[in-house]
Amino acid sequence: MPRFSVIVPVYRVQAYLHECLESVLTQSFMDLELVAVDDCSPDACGEIIDEFAARDPRVRAVHLSENRGLGAARNAGMAQASGEYLLFLDSDDTLTPDALWAIAARLKETGDPDLLVYGFARTDWTGRAVRDDVTGPLRQDGPAPFRLADRPGLLRVLMVAWNKAYRRDFVRREGLAFPDGYYEDTPWTYPALLAAGSIATLDRVCVHYRQRRRGSILGTTSRRHFDVFAQYDRVFAFLDRRPELACWRPVLFRRMIDHFTTVFTRPGRLPRGCRAEFLRRARTYYRRYRCPGARPGPRPRLRHALVRLGLHRTFRLLRLAMTLRRRAAKTVLTALLALRAVLLRVHYRIQLCLPLREDRAVFAAYWGRGHGCNPGALEAAFREFAPHIRTAWAARPGHHGTLPPGTRPLTWGTAAYWTALARSKYLVNNVNFDRRLVKRRGQVFVQTQHGTPLKHMGLDLQERPAAARGMDFAQLLRGVDKWDYVLSANRHTTLTWERVYPGRYTTLEYGYPRNDVFQRATEQDVAALRASLGVPDDAVALLYAPTHRDYRRTQRPALDLERLARRLGPRFVVLARAHYFQDGPLTPAHDGPVPDGPATHAPDAPGQGAAAPGGRVIDVSAHPSVESLCLASDVLLTDYSSIMFDYAVLNRPIVVYADDWEAYEAARGTYFDVRAHPPGAVARTPDELVGILTGGHWRGSGPARSRAAFRERFCPHDDGRAAERVVRHVVLGQRDEASGLPPVVPLAERRPVPSRAATAQAPSRLATVPPPAGPQSVTEKH
Repeated sequence: MPRFSVIVPVYRVQAYLHECLESVLTQSFMDLELVAVDDCSPDACGEIIDEFAARDPRVRAVHLSENRGLGAARNAGMAQASGEYLLFLDSDDTLTPDALWAIAARLKETGDPDLLVYGFARTDWTGRAVRDDVTGPLRQDGPAPFRLADRPGLLRVLMVAWNKAYRRDFVRREGLAFPDGYYEDTPWTYPALLAAGSIATLDRVCVHYRQRRRGSILGTTSRRHFDVFAQYDRVFAFLDRRPELACWRPVLFRRMIDHFTTVFTRPGRLPRGCRAEFLRRARTYYRRYRCPGARPGPRPRLRHALVRLGLHRTFRLLRLAMTLRRRAAKTVLTALLALRAVLLRVHYRIQLCLPLREDRAVFAAYWGRGHGCNPGALEAAFREFAPHIRTAWAARPGHHGTLPPGTRPLTWGTAAYWTALARSKYLVNNVNFDRRLVKRRGQVFVQTQHGTPLKHMGLDLQERPAAARGMDFAQLLRGVDKWDYVLSANRHTTLTWERVYPGRYTTLEYGYPRNDVFQRATEQDVAALRASLGVPDDAVALLYAPTHRDYRRTQRPALDLERLARRLGPRFVVLARAHYFQDGPLTPAHDGPVPDGPATHAPDAPGQGAAAPGGRVIDVSAHPSVESLCLASDVLLTDYSSIMFDYAVLNRPIVVYADDWEAYEAARGTYFDVRAHPPGAVARTPDELVGILTGGHWRGSGPARSRAAFRERFCPHDDGRAAERVVRHVVLGQRDEASGLPPVVPLAERRPVPSRAATAQAPSRLATVPPPAGPQSVTEKH
């Protein structure tokens, strides 16, 4: 008996069927059977199913003699299924990699419940995937399994058959079957949830639900949408047979009315001329199944009232009135925003006529994202070494919480913001301020930048249209002309900035202020940071920080982090940090998974663990300080991100995962081949990466020598006093050591705070690595 029977009803989906079936058969969990039911499809679907069945004994092909519809095809598949659990998958949808492994692990963890509900993501015809927004009921905290009464919010999850795993004995005991007609999932899923004696949830995207541009059944205009009424007759007939479930009647009544209004209002479903008939039928069902306690909430009350009255024209008039109201509100809002913009411009022009405030400085970073990076370190240094300067930080409203005490907050784009830009003597940013900024005589603009360049920047992007994305290079140079100082961490950066950002500014090659904390932090600071992130003391914290891909439309990570964590074992914890261009956290990739290897596939196999990794993959994309994440970690895993240059200041191991170097270099362009001059070990495939990490090569003598050469080239000035040198030069006028500028501490004399793994395991195996020859050896203690 296989663990899973995956039932796929098939009809007129030949363009998507290969992808669907492959997504099942290539799962890392292999204890399954695939029951593909050809519902007498007129295209090549039947032949495709037979081809899969001929080459894989796990595929069972079922051919129906006539087209009987989705419900009947699923019933036919259930009749042939022999697995412990039934899963349904529509033939144009796909399972995500490792979905069955995660489902099997969760089932075992929760004691094989009757029903497991898991997450899904909608994918549109462009390939963009968006997770369903109703994910709260899928949380895995709290006791499990449970009954529906313990978590009634599950009824808000999309009522479909394919986001659940059903124990086959439970389905047979309850006599569950799919009816004919549209909306056949309704009289299946409600009874299944209500009758289940035990339910569990899995908060993971296991299915990609394809939103087809054309051809969707529910998107077809037809009178078949009237089938929704008969389906709810079946739901309430089930309740009539189960009096102990009568308490759910008010809930299902409200769900029914909401469903009716959705069908009625959704464009393209009901044919012209039958909308009034549909609403009259809905009124009949309202009266038939209404029960005490079925009062709707305040928002849907109007819709319920219209269904109760069955007033088709009134419904249309109210919808028209609401549409006009929304449009009028939008027009008024647009006019108010335009007026506000004009008033702010006038305000700014007036402020430009007033005297500069010599004791003011305004800071910002990453287009108002919040306190941090080089400007954040400089703002703290201003308050320490130039306390007579009053600092203010410009951030968008959602980022004010990142500001430290003593820093005056400015809301981006407000009158106070424009006042500060017009009258503050010092302007500090790691990007540009608003392009409408007028640089006044006497103002000092410090452009801190935000990394050492590996990829092409500035004017070098003129030959890289995929990366430039319509960049206005004339506007770029106008911004450069406003800079007075540009910070640099090394000679490579200095030469690059002066060539790709040509201007009259002065380069301050003092190191990057944001890296000062690496020399100043203590072991206690590292321990506290790890504790705040939930990293165990005895774990090796692997910080995964990939860069942005200009040549990709979607920014999927190159690695499936959950699978990587399983292969690395319980000793490793992965801290996943998304690039700031990416909207949302790092999620498991679906285009380059790390293979499990041929030996094990079951969830309780040795070395994999009996449950999903859970806390071994920690998403830290929203953490306000990447420097803190570096301090908390023991090793960096990156690709071509400039974080490698900063992390090298810590003198901790770095692993470069260069699986797509050729594509990246062709699209973006690079200043050197990081594979030839790496800061540590280099992996080109998932298997190489796992071998490097599990075999200990990441902390060996070869990578240590590479890191030493890398540090000598790119970290000559990062000694913990870069911010101080900038403030003394720019504000206090100290230009050299004779006037008070701090000298640079030689690389061999620096003592960055060691990683927690190095201190917790002393004498550690990390310390047994022979140091490289040369003056760097004293620092190679990690």
